[in-house]
Amino acid sequence: MKQRRENFLVYGAPLLEQEEMDEVMDTMRSGWLGTGPKTKKFERMMCEYTGAKYAVAVSSCTAALHLSMMSLGIGFGDEVITTPMTFCATANSVIHTGATPKFVDVHRDTMLMDHSLLEAAITPKTRAIIPIHLAGRMCDMDAIHEIAEKHGIAVIEDAAHCIEGTYKGRKVGTISPLTAFSFYVTKNLTTTEGGMILTDDEELASRLSVFALHGMSKDAWKRFSSSGYSHYEVVLPGYKCNMTDMQASLGIHQLNKLERMLVRRNEIWERYQQELQGLGLGLPAPDEADNRHARHLYTIMVDKESCGVSRDEMLTRLNEEKIGSGVHYTALHLHPFYRERFGYKPGDFPNTEWVGDRTLTLPLSAKLTDDDVEDVIWALRRILQG
Repeated sequence: MKQRRENFLVYGAPLLEQEEMDEVMDTMRSGWLGTGPKTKKFERMMCEYTGAKYAVAVSSCTAALHLSMMSLGIGFGDEVITTPMTFCATANSVIHTGATPKFVDVHRDTMLMDHSLLEAAITPKTRAIIPIHLAGRMCDMDAIHEIAEKHGIAVIEDAAHCIEGTYKGRKVGTISPLTAFSFYVTKNLTTTEGGMILTDDEELASRLSVFALHGMSKDAWKRFSSSGYSHYEVVLPGYKCNMTDMQASLGIHQLNKLERMLVRRNEIWERYQQELQGLGLGLPAPDEADNRHARHLYTIMVDKESCGVSRDEMLTRLNEEKIGSGVHYTALHLHPFYRERFGYKPGDFPNTEWVGDRTLTLPLSAKLTDDDVEDVIWALRRILQG
């Protein structure tokens, strides 16, 4: 009989190889640790990978979303529509601008924004829509853009989970005026912490770069370069959101192997899909024919009536089996801050609440071995079948 794992399987551990380590050491030896040539190289590589014209590397996806809204002049008195099936950073970034997040519910099967609810949520104060490509699955961007254009409001994509995604043949990052990415440690591409904004608008890109580095004039990072010192000017009250060359040292190699890592995550995804049938678990919805899923999160629905175990019981039991797992996400509008600040209550977004009570994320990383994957499957069977 198969035995329980000896070591704990860390959820979301990234695949980091010798190239990343060598690049970090090269950066340390160079003495240029902050924003510099490697950050700029990483930005150029992101443009090449996606086809976007401009990239601005920043400190997080939270910063990417915040600065994107700031670059559009969104602020006090404005509203931004998103969903409550997301990490708190999406809504918090709206609040940081002074605007108010306004939620619409999701589809239960895909966990993505239900665009049929958008028009009812739009008011004269609405300035933008932030669709969430949750788990790596692309939203219906044509429908969202049609509504946004009809009402003259912007679309900012939250692609924290979706760097490899495509929508009807178009790479994420080339579909909307602004797209925000995350390179957090658990993401498909990691710089430990970090993010990126992609746009085809040169003026927006320039404004974003200034916002991200204290409001200093464009290319202020070059002031200590070998080309000679140059004075900078502060042209607006910006923020401290720049990426460093230490972070970019990881990013430039992670980006080079992104497609290879996606192949491995696809293999793991298909193994889960095949082996988890018949256990009473809700498995991810089928892929859309014209889109590419980025395979960021493999989420299952754990419903006690269907499988005999609640989601929270499953989390505890997996931990006992030394399998790391996650929750993406509990319904955001039911967290204390949003309930107290905006008056949300149970029942406001029933699909989000249904998903939030049942969703559980299994390990999915290019670092996983075949034995790791079999351990996850075996643990689930042990819990559900005894």
